[in-house]
Amino acid sequence: MTAAVLGIIGGSGIYDLPELENARDETIASPWGEPSALVRRGTIAGLPVVFLPRHDKGHRLSPSDINYRANIDVLKRAGVTDLVSLSACGSFKEELPPGTFVMVDQFVDRTHRREGSFFGKGCVAHVSMANPVSPKLRTHLCAAADSESIAAARSGTYLCIEGPQFLSYAESMTYKALGYDIIGMTNMPEAKLAREAEICYASAAMVTDFDCWHPDHGTVTAQEVVRVQAANVGKARRLILRLARDFPREHEPCPIGSDRALDLALMTAPEARDPELVKKLDAVAGRALRS
Repeated sequence: MTAAVLGIIGGSGIYDLPELENARDETIASPWGEPSALVRRGTIAGLPVVFLPRHDKGHRLSPSDINYRANIDVLKRAGVTDLVSLSACGSFKEELPPGTFVMVDQFVDRTHRREGSFFGKGCVAHVSMANPVSPKLRTHLCAAADSESIAAARSGTYLCIEGPQFLSYAESMTYKALGYDIIGMTNMPEAKLAREAEICYASAAMVTDFDCWHPDHGTVTAQEVVRVQAANVGKARRLILRLARDFPREHEPCPIGSDRALDLALMTAPEARDPELVKKLDAVAGRALRS
């Protein structure tokens, strides 16, 4: 069995994880460029935990400026087996008010400026994203929320837009009519890259606002998002602390195969693969490329 290493990506307002014991910062080089920040490694209740602030400390990076490939690559190099994304989001549903957590199970990607794959010319792969979230990891998140009495929806569809602007009223009404639950700017292509890297992925999205569709809500502002998110941060830390305390110490094989996603995904014949690209793929795809 493989020892479990829990990865945490901190979103808006979550730039550190004080609960980490024996914490130390590590510089991990990536062939995909610079990650958002140094990786912070430690333990919680004896469980190895690796933390990375998505926007860097001080919120230096906008959603479009994040190097998602480097982030996932360094987390893979750090040994992460199970990855939890924490992020702020807006809500399209009355029953998902600010302060609610949503344990996402589906994504819709409307980004257009980001590198969305580790693969390409010289080594082609097509992973399945039919079920983008690892169900066991999401179940553990839901159980942790229940134990901490944190109001949380057990599923939801997350619409990811490019940003950094918030939606127009017409866009907000359109996406609400399509039945999406929440909206954010960061979980894509993060979830896709985690799948390519064979890391189990789940997302705890924290509602900060109703977006501009709501008749009593008005215009969404960054200041309002920050205010509500400040209250969410304490709950997020309780969630992660509980999750780590109760988390299996051995990695559980994913029932949908997200931790072996490349088994049936590689298309390029070994003799046709670009050696330079293969070299860059050593961490995220080394297991599959060597088999």
